[in-house]
Amino acid sequence: MTTALASLAVAQDRQGGPSPLALKAGAGIVLFALWEITVRALAPEYVARPSGIAKVFFSVLTDAGFLEVAAATLRAVVQGLAISVVAGTAVGLMMGRVSVVEHGLRYYVNSLFATPMVAILPLVTLWFGYSADTRLAVVVFASFFSLAINAADGARSVPPEFLEVARSFRARPLSTIFDVLLPSSLPYLLAGLRLAAGRALVGAVVAEFFVSIPGLGYYILYNSRAFKHNEAFVAVIVLVAAGVGFEASIKWLMRRYMPWSRRG
Repeated sequence: MTTALASLAVAQDRQGGPSPLALKAGAGIVLFALWEITVRALAPEYVARPSGIAKVFFSVLTDAGFLEVAAATLRAVVQGLAISVVAGTAVGLMMGRVSVVEHGLRYYVNSLFATPMVAILPLVTLWFGYSADTRLAVVVFASFFSLAINAADGARSVPPEFLEVARSFRARPLSTIFDVLLPSSLPYLLAGLRLAAGRALVGAVVAEFFVSIPGLGYYILYNSRAFKHNEAFVAVIVLVAAGVGFEASIKWLMRRYMPWSRRG
């Protein structure tokens, strides 16, 4: 034990202070301790706290019903993102390179991007009913516009020299799109995808709250109303893990295959 502490002290001295990982771990321990103490002292017994979540964590994660609703939510998010990537990239590239499309769609895309998802839910339920189609439509609505806006910015940022070289070699329009525009716009597209993934998760959960269809959102709502806050918080952790995992994957891809686009 003494040797380990001495090694840690030497490492801290060499780095000029505690490591970022140690600081993050220490901050997490302090926050969890404050959460536990506050709930035990001031809140009712059924309110979620770290010790209660730990007791039910693995039993919830291994429950077949929970796995089914988690798969339903994440599957809808992946499907909605796939639709949004294709449609949003196509619309964004046209907005970025065709001035008529830019002037015709820019204000509508920006306005709908700023529209709260909750505001359009009643309309979506009228169109698609109280079914999983509503959740998918909300996910697409939540993620499409961020991808379109970023794709348009990426298309505008392509250096004119790249397009001139393509024209000088008599490249076909499809070759110009796939060999010049898309590779040059890829950092913007990935940034839009990072934003779209978070909005898609929020959209799926909000739709499940409103429509009451099987999914993590409805699981959280049902267990909260049944005063099973620890079980509900496990679903929240799964949502957070999915969002963080997707964010980490995109960052890794950018560092691994596009080190020239951004640092960190």
